[in-house]
Amino acid sequence: MRKTYQSIDDFLSDSSFKEWVLEGKHHHQWHEWTLSKDESTELMQSARLYLLAMKVDEQEIQKADVQEALGHTWEKINEQERINQGNFWLRLFKSSTLQKVAAILLVGICLVWVYQQQITPQKLLDYEQLISQQNDGLIEQANNTDKPQLITLSDGSSVLLQPNSKLSYPKLFIGNERKVYLLGEAFFEISKNPAKPFFVFANELVTKVLGTSFRIKAYKNNPNVEVVVRTGKVSISSNTSVQTSDKPIVLLPNQSIRFQRKELIFDQIITINNNKPDITNQVETIEQVNFEFADVAVSQIFTTLKQAYLIEIDYPQEKLKDCYLTTSLSDQPLPEKLKIICESLGNNTRYEMNGNQIIIYSNGCN
Repeated sequence: MRKTYQSIDDFLSDSSFKEWVLEGKHHHQWHEWTLSKDESTELMQSARLYLLAMKVDEQEIQKADVQEALGHTWEKINEQERINQGNFWLRLFKSSTLQKVAAILLVGICLVWVYQQQITPQKLLDYEQLISQQNDGLIEQANNTDKPQLITLSDGSSVLLQPNSKLSYPKLFIGNERKVYLLGEAFFEISKNPAKPFFVFANELVTKVLGTSFRIKAYKNNPNVEVVVRTGKVSISSNTSVQTSDKPIVLLPNQSIRFQRKELIFDQIITINNNKPDITNQVETIEQVNFEFADVAVSQIFTTLKQAYLIEIDYPQEKLKDCYLTTSLSDQPLPEKLKIICESLGNNTRYEMNGNQIIIYSNGCN
């Protein structure tokens, strides 16, 4: 029956065991246990040490020494209990049936982990992360007003930045690339330079252009990034930080596309009718303005530019009141538009830009 003892208390409550340890009785009965090596024997040895420790005459040693000895004894007892518990689970695990169950559970856990890795969307990129990855100093312009703001870049490209949006760009474009970073919404008119492609990084999308006009909508908390092309063509791909297997997508004039940020997939390309983007809530956008002029008064051309870019243009109205132009300004950034107008007028006509303020100096038309 004593072979079934499961704890030290079982031995301590056995009067025969206590008499053997403390008085030397029943020696033959208990001594045989000291020769075996099963778990009950280990528990018995721990109980025996405990009884011997309690038997020490307090007058022979200091009380503190007794407490220390008892402390060490209990540490050994607790350690043995942990070992015994571990041996119990080890024997249980060695059961063939339990091994099969454990194997099935392990495989199931692995399959669930792989599935979650596949369906769990990658962490979304945002404007701050994109900017933090850049070593070169960037100029950041934030539009905290309720009207679009015009930004002119060093290469002559123009950006119409919408309210609650930010654009970061270098003071000068150095190297064989031009890169800017957008948070929010903006309309871009890029100066043509085939040797130096232009890149717009907006959340998870990278839009590459050589010279064209297009709109990007990429707000921080929006689930999608949207691109609309007015003129030229652009190549759109996902950022390398969230690179998908999709090949770059090419958008032609009057086409738009939406990128789902969480799923990292592109929707189908949409063709825009009558140059009216259906993914913007604005009643009148720069994409809807006609920049083809045939024998049109210069004053009317300036009015068109003012309405399209929401800028102020100061010009000598009396000197230019009889001036008319025939020209195409459809695929040009604003600085290039102004340059073409001034060159067409001649007679020392020139312009100056200061943000949203344009001043035209002229002595009249040729």
